[in-house]
Amino acid sequence: MAKKASAKKAPARLQAVDADASATTKAAAKKRPAKKAPAKKAAAPQAKATAAKGDGAEVPELKPDAVDLVVEDIELDTDDDGNGATSVEVAVDGDEVVVKVGKKRTLDDVDESTFEPATEAKLEGELTEDQGFTLSEADDADEPEQQVMAAGATADPVKDYLKQIGKVALLNAEQEVELAKRIEAGLFADEMLNDDAVTVERSDLDDYEWIAEDGRRAKNHLLEANLRLVVSLAKRYTGRGMLFLDLIQEGNLGLIRAVEKFDYTKGYKFSTYATWWIRQAITRAMADQARTIRIPVHMVEVINKLARVQRQMLQDLGREPTPEELAKELDMTPEKVVEVQKYGREPISLHTPLGEDGDSEFGDLIEDSEAVVPADAVSFTLLQEQLHDVLDTLSEREAGVVSMRFGLTDGQPKTLDEIGKVYGVTRERIRQIESKTMSKLRHPSRSQVLRDYLD
Repeated sequence: MAKKASAKKAPARLQAVDADASATTKAAAKKRPAKKAPAKKAAAPQAKATAAKGDGAEVPELKPDAVDLVVEDIELDTDDDGNGATSVEVAVDGDEVVVKVGKKRTLDDVDESTFEPATEAKLEGELTEDQGFTLSEADDADEPEQQVMAAGATADPVKDYLKQIGKVALLNAEQEVELAKRIEAGLFADEMLNDDAVTVERSDLDDYEWIAEDGRRAKNHLLEANLRLVVSLAKRYTGRGMLFLDLIQEGNLGLIRAVEKFDYTKGYKFSTYATWWIRQAITRAMADQARTIRIPVHMVEVINKLARVQRQMLQDLGREPTPEELAKELDMTPEKVVEVQKYGREPISLHTPLGEDGDSEFGDLIEDSEAVVPADAVSFTLLQEQLHDVLDTLSEREAGVVSMRFGLTDGQPKTLDEIGKVYGVTRERIRQIESKTMSKLRHPSRSQVLRDYLD
């Protein structure tokens, strides 16, 4: 291969060095003489430049009509071991331009002991508590990054969510209007496609479907760009009975509603309009889910209003306001104020620990009105035994009539007609038997053992 170059003004010295070849194609150069040509002009000051052959660096171009330089047949051979490298030097010395091929440079051997031996990765079960591994997806993945610990908890979901929504850039007013127009066009195209009364030409069907899909993309873009607004509003409602992520989720539902109802022709920004929908969704969710016992939404609003007025009067008066003072401020009756305050009370768990050690619970201090007192239980058992002993002194019919009449058997007293049907007699006969039996029971021989239980 032959190369020709011409120079109008030859620099004093020009040098080009070939870069090292790759590990597999290290080249050794064979030297061949190059033709020398006398230079017509060599008045430029001495200069030197170096360029790597493998790096593609450019050697300054020699202008024509000065010197004709021909470099002929420079052959580069690759030796077997691949360790060779060559250097090519182009120099201008006075009136002569000389091309030289340098010697082969050999790389030094590297001691393999300096490299660390490869080790197998530890299994998940072999990791310690402070070790773990991270699963990362692409930036456009649907799920945020999650750090999976072998013997610990996963990463904070709130932090992952905030990191994910922070990737979407905020919008200016012009971009919001553009997206709103695309959403409106998409809704119109959806309506045209789904309306049976409207016939869409087959040639326009693809256009309508594309516009509808573009509207859905614009809606998603507007939603994702305003998710941070939901987070900022949800922070104001923390600590009121709902988790932070639940508040964000409910606020996102309000944001979706705001995107569907936004009217860009009014001239205000989307965030101004969406704030009210987000607040409404969060407050409605808190009214329905935050309390153990659900309270209607209108009553929740009254409770919140009463709480605000009570806090303000506490600051102004320096003491707790009375129901009369609150009633005058809220235009209510004092009885209504007391009733609303009862509705606003939060329930307390019976398992709430008490004391410094927490060895007792709140439920231990509350009396069980249905619990049986041991002394009363023993007295009632003895009364039943004494009563059955007294009834055993009567005839079978008399004992049965009295037992059914006063409900001593099943606790349900029966009428004279019901008892008469059992024994096949009239109600008058049952009344006579009852009267005679009660006279027998009043006799001191039978009643004395029962009088002690009347005190």
